[in-house]
Amino acid sequence: MKDMFFNMTRREQIYVLVMVAAVGLWLLFTFALAPASAAREAMKASNESAINLLARVDAKATELIRIRQEGSTQNNGSLVSAVSRSSELAGLPVRRLQPNSRGEVQVRYEAVDYDDLARWLYQVEMVEGLVVVEASITQAGRSGGVNASVRVARPT
Repeated sequence: MKDMFFNMTRREQIYVLVMVAAVGLWLLFTFALAPASAAREAMKASNESAINLLARVDAKATELIRIRQEGSTQNNGSLVSAVSRSSELAGLPVRRLQPNSRGEVQVRYEAVDYDDLARWLYQVEMVEGLVVVEASITQAGRSGGVNASVRVARPT
């Protein structure tokens, strides 16, 4: 191959080198730049989709904040769902949730942190606007843990 190249005239050698460079550039574009460009376009489409999703989530979060500020628990939803939702947000696993005939809900917690329960009671009364009718709190088997039965009602 080397002998054949050196046996060519100077002009033919230049033509061969130009053709090798052209084929090399074509191979570079075909196998490196074109797939990278396609991947870039796919990533751009994915980013636009994520931006749209984020905008929808932001709108929902804004709506949720507005509803909470307006006091959405004032007869807009059931007491059971309000108590269940607030317990879930506080990270308290509900052992039993039982409505009674007086329009109250009794909630039972077992082996929860006292601090979390106190924060939840504050949340229920001050933020949610509900009334804690009765609360029975006893020490659980571990330090800082409590068992609790709480009756919650809507204000009259």
